[in-house]
Amino acid sequence: MKADIHPKYNTDTKFTCSCGAVFAIGSTKDAVSIEICSQCHPFYTGNEKILDAAGRVEKFKARQASGVAAAAAKKAPAKASKK
Repeated sequence: MKADIHPKYNTDTKFTCSCGAVFAIGSTKDAVSIEICSQCHPFYTGNEKILDAAGRVEKFKARQASGVAAAAAKKAPAKASKK
């Protein structure tokens, strides 16, 4: 094994989550910032948490609502024209 080619391994690297949790884990970096951890991840907590980037959820809900409204509008005149 060659000497002095590997990075220094820190055993107490601080991992900071966006929820505020701080963990000490081994890594080659001094400090790491993460977005989601085991204390706030929906799989581990059992709570539903929507990670929304650029309003995707709102756009989907708006499209779904307009589709339901359009389908209801198609059905209503069809029933009225049969009479």
